[in-house]
Amino acid sequence: VAQSIDVDLMAKHGYTIEQLMELAGLSVAASIASEYPKGRVVICIGPGNNGGDGLVAARHLNHFGYQPRLYYPVQPTKDLYKRLLLQCQAHGIALVGDLAEEVKKCDVIVDAIFGFSFKGTVRAPYDEILSILRGIDKPIVSIDVPSGWDVELGNAQEVGLFPDMLVSLTAPKMCAKHFTGRFHYLGGRFVPPDLARDLDIPQYPDSSQCVRLL
Repeated sequence: VAQSIDVDLMAKHGYTIEQLMELAGLSVAASIASEYPKGRVVICIGPGNNGGDGLVAARHLNHFGYQPRLYYPVQPTKDLYKRLLLQCQAHGIALVGDLAEEVKKCDVIVDAIFGFSFKGTVRAPYDEILSILRGIDKPIVSIDVPSGWDVELGNAQEVGLFPDMLVSLTAPKMCAKHFTGRFHYLGGRFVPPDLARDLDIPQYPDSSQCVRLL
C-alpha cells in the first residue's frame, strides 16, 4: 500500500521523487526540532530512499542550528543520493567513520537506514549498526519505519530498533501500532485533499510541516 501511494503521487499527481524526498526530510527535521533541544545529531544513512530522506533531514537540521553528522557506511551509486550528499558537504556536514564512538558524543540519533520496503534478514554492515544502536541509551528518531521492522508486523524478527520518536511519512504504516516510544509524528505534507481523506490523514496546523499523533 505504501509503495502504491508513492506511485500515485508521482504518476497521477505530478510529483517527482526529489520533491517527495525534500518535503519528507524537511518534515523529519521539523519533528525533531519540535521535541529535542539543539545539539549534536548523528544520522545513520541507509542505501535507499529512507537514507535519502535522512540526507535531506541532515541539511535542514543544520539550517535549524543543530550539529548533524552523517554515518554513511555504503557510499551511494545513484545520482540522486550523490547530489544529496554533495549538498550536505557544501553545508559543512561531516561524514564520520566510527559509529560506536560517535554515538557516545551525540545527543540524538536519526535512523534513516531501512524504510517500508525492508524484508528478509539484516545483512552486513547494517546488522552491526543495528546492534550498536540497540545497545545505547540515547534517543533514536526513526524515519517512517524503525529499521529492522516489517512494515506490517513490526519487530517480528526481534532485530529492530526501539525509537523514542517515529516520524511516519505520508500516512502511518501498519507497524506504527507497535510503536511504544514517546513521540509519534506525521510528516510529508504533500498529499492532495482527496487522497488525504481516503487515508484519514489529520489536518496539519497552520504552516507546520509535521503533526504530532502521540
